Amino acid sequence: MPRSTFASRRRFPLALSLLAFSALLLAPVAASLAQDDDAEPVKKDVPYVPTPQEVVDKMIEMAEIKEGDIVYDLGCGDGRMIVTAAKKHGARGIGVDIDPQRIRESNENAKKADVTDKVKFIQKDLFTMDFKDCDALCMYLLPSVNLKLRPKILELKPGTRIVSHAFDMDDWEADETVDVDGRTVYKWVVPAKVDGTWTAELKGEGGKPQRAKLNLKQEFQKVTGTADVGGKKVEIKDAKLKGDQLTLALNGGDKPVEYVIRVNGGQMEGQARAADGADNAQQASASFKATREGGAPKSDSNEKKQDSEKEEASEKEAVKN
Repeated sequence: MPRSTFASRRRFPLALSLLAFSALLLAPVAASLAQDDDAEPVKKDVPYVPTPQEVVDKMIEMAEIKEGDIVYDLGCGDGRMIVTAAKKHGARGIGVDIDPQRIRESNENAKKADVTDKVKFIQKDLFTMDFKDCDALCMYLLPSVNLKLRPKILELKPGTRIVSHAFDMDDWEADETVDVDGRTVYKWVVPAKVDGTWTAELKGEGGKPQRAKLNLKQEFQKVTGTADVGGKKVEIKDAKLKGDQLTLALNGGDKPVEYVIRVNGGQMEGQARAADGADNAQQASASFKATREGGAPKSDSNEKKQDSEKEEASEKEAVKN
């Protein structure tokens, strides 16, 4: 028998063995790919476009993120916003994205930055995500998505900072707008709810406390209204609302008086000062206290949640019976 024929016969079983071994190794990969092909495509409300790092840094600066803050990034992409907030500022962060690939990338980046103890990434629909515990909220979405999220954002605690890359929130005007190399960053501060009728005790003529009734109208952070002070109807002037701090001016006596007030649900309390800048110690020490008629404002989202919980409980009870 020729030597070449014998060698080829020896190599043939070896080749088969190697082919079979390779098939065994590749089987799990092939199965995984088959599963990915069979999986339904992720329905995205927003396409993935990374935010440049210089914009990320400016957003974090505008949101005044500091150590211990809880920061959410809706549509977190590769996690760079949350990773930066944790790495550079010591914040705790939660990134949310509906795309599993983005979540994997985010976790990898968090591991590289050694901040896995401070951050978490969740694959979830933005519209079902609960982010009411946040101190700052970051977004790079679309105008329509911002508007859909807006009612939920307005239910966050007063003073929560919101920053958005590129897109605003329609008629809710931003408190601050900054340009970063041709890219716009918007900032809002969630305002307290002050709309309604308030019974107040404030400084009147002669330096004596005086009862008053305030009728406030609110459109986001803009506040207007009138006040009945000692039977005299006056217009509320120069009202400004930032988070839970409300400033307004009333002219119920000889001079207009400006009040700096903290809003706490159905209560308001603060100090007065001369609106014209006069150095008046008596006015500066005057106090302001008010109570809203009907108590603290009710949260629409909380009411819906309670209704949903009642409905779910009823369904469970029906199933038992």
